[in-house]
Amino acid sequence: MLTASRRRAILTLSLPIIGGMASQNVFNLVDAAMVGRLGDEALAAVGFASFLNFLFSAFVLGLSSGVQATAARRVGQGKVAGGVAALNGGLLLSVFLAVPWSLLLVATAPFYMRLLLDAPELVELGVPYLQLRLLSMVAMGANFAFRGYWNAVSRPGLYMRTLVVMHVANIVLNYVFIFGAGPVPAYGVAGAGAASALATVVGTLNYLYLGRIHTRGLNYLRSVDGWPTLMSLLRLSAPAGGQQLFFAGGMTAFVWIASRLGTQAIAATHVLTSLLLVGVLPGIGCGLAAATLVGRSLGQGNRAEAKRWGWEVVIFAVGVVALISLPAVIAPDLVLRGFIAEADTRAMAAFPLRLVAIFMPLDTIGLVLMNAMIGAGDTRRTFITSVLLQWGLFLPAAWVVGPVLGGGLSALWAANVVYRQLQAVAFSLMWQRAKWADRTV
Repeated sequence: MLTASRRRAILTLSLPIIGGMASQNVFNLVDAAMVGRLGDEALAAVGFASFLNFLFSAFVLGLSSGVQATAARRVGQGKVAGGVAALNGGLLLSVFLAVPWSLLLVATAPFYMRLLLDAPELVELGVPYLQLRLLSMVAMGANFAFRGYWNAVSRPGLYMRTLVVMHVANIVLNYVFIFGAGPVPAYGVAGAGAASALATVVGTLNYLYLGRIHTRGLNYLRSVDGWPTLMSLLRLSAPAGGQQLFFAGGMTAFVWIASRLGTQAIAATHVLTSLLLVGVLPGIGCGLAAATLVGRSLGQGNRAEAKRWGWEVVIFAVGVVALISLPAVIAPDLVLRGFIAEADTRAMAAFPLRLVAIFMPLDTIGLVLMNAMIGAGDTRRTFITSVLLQWGLFLPAAWVVGPVLGGGLSALWAANVVYRQLQAVAFSLMWQRAKWADRTV
């Protein structure tokens, strides 16, 4: 049982993270609801392009894990300035990695969209949306570096407040650019891409301002403590970024498999995935809190305390996710009505949504412990395990049960559920064996 003091410690760290991540995904659902008013084709185009944006940005997003693991360990060692140096290094790397990569992807977007998607009308809608989203990649990388730092130094409230600012801006800009308002014409799907890109930049500007206020006297934006810090960040971030890359690639491949079942299946999968993220990201938020608690305990040399934190955060997270998933278990069609206009598409998505929601609390165990291991610096084993389960098991199974055997969308999502349960078992066993405690950061 959790003691009151330990429960407070988990709540203090996790609730702002959960709130911020929940706000992020609620606003993503608002985006889906707005674009969904334009019809299944618009929703499918944005869904596919969004997964590609996630795929191409994934390696840059891994900087968050490297910054958080390093900064949390330095705070545990009493080296606060070392944590700021990790943030500075993460921001520097985000610029050097994201700028050339995003420009290349913007220039070649029409080519690879046509290659991946055999639907000219979706390509025509999706290319401008994707190009606009890609232009904000460097801002996205910087935002995730800040997220890792604020979580590591127990200031997740700053992360939450910035997300609220960013996504309120996203809602307003989405409405203006998608549907038009005053002198601004309606840009439709392209307007949704412009709104998301601008809102991401708004978040970065807010983070830069907060960093200036809350890191006074600690060489903010000035020092990275030399090459050893940058090399350590790359060593920790590369497996985490690779894991994000393969996960995003797997999700994109999953959407591509769904596309073999038609435009309705792509639209339904986009909404189902967005709803899934609303349910599981609180679990990831708790995992990020666990990463901080575990990293600090290891910095203080207390391995037993680090292991205990992992399991106690799991208990808390499972309860939160179970509560959030209840509406989708009880009334999936009612939940879907706010996002899918077509009745046939809603009917296609109803059973997969209920199935995912039933097993979502158990998914949370794997998500928390995976992030706790990353916080301990054990990024290589989490990378290998997650990639093998997703690419070696889940995606081949989804292809077989879906397009090959004709099982439809329900069969695809049943394969997803099985894969995520196996992932929870794998990370539970790895956490219990505690080899992650031997990693040096």
